[in-house]
Amino acid sequence: MSIVIGGMIGLGKTSVADILKEHFQNKGIESKVFYESVDDNPILPLYYELTPEELEARRIPFLLQLFFLNKRFKTVKDCINWKNPIYTIQDRSIYEDWYFAYVNKNLGRISDLEFKIYEDLVDNMMEELKELPKKAPDLMVYLKGSFETVIERIMSRGRSFEINPELKEYYFEVWKGYDEWVMNRYNASEVLIIDMDTTDVIKSEADARKVCHAVEEKLNEILSTSKTHIG
Repeated sequence: MSIVIGGMIGLGKTSVADILKEHFQNKGIESKVFYESVDDNPILPLYYELTPEELEARRIPFLLQLFFLNKRFKTVKDCINWKNPIYTIQDRSIYEDWYFAYVNKNLGRISDLEFKIYEDLVDNMMEELKELPKKAPDLMVYLKGSFETVIERIMSRGRSFEINPELKEYYFEVWKGYDEWVMNRYNASEVLIIDMDTTDVIKSEADARKVCHAVEEKLNEILSTSKTHIG
């Protein structure tokens, strides 16, 4: 089974992935988390720290989208080829990368030509993956929250390149269309929505257990046709 954790910046995708991995392992189900490339990403700090003029001159947003797309493509292949874990958990998916590129195009940070090149590359990659079995995830766990919660969580985790007050407009542009994209455009898998306005998996063990149980129930629902259930 393949799970992707989706949602806005700062809402806790990595924490949820880690909690799910521990939950499955406690049940004797081997699993592996494929993390989003953040700490080893040389472009991401530039994306947040440079001025708009510097971003445009150096085409940083386009380079960042290519960086993430390349990493995500490798993750999909690794998930497909991984033999030991029964469950693979991805910290964001290749499908969401398109949404971020789309937002950057609307903001004028990526040109129409760059976006076309990006989309052509995505199409080519996905065509390549069609030759491999089960490229799509079985479930997206979508972390949904208000804009106030997003900002609060971003500030609380304290990554220096993310807390510039001038970034608030960018975060809002990403946030305002995220739900619509997931609900109306994403069709690669089933979706389980977790309300992060009322859920804090880091501060509350009860919330962490609640998320794990919700995911487990949804997976059992997906698996019900084969009569296979989590222990």
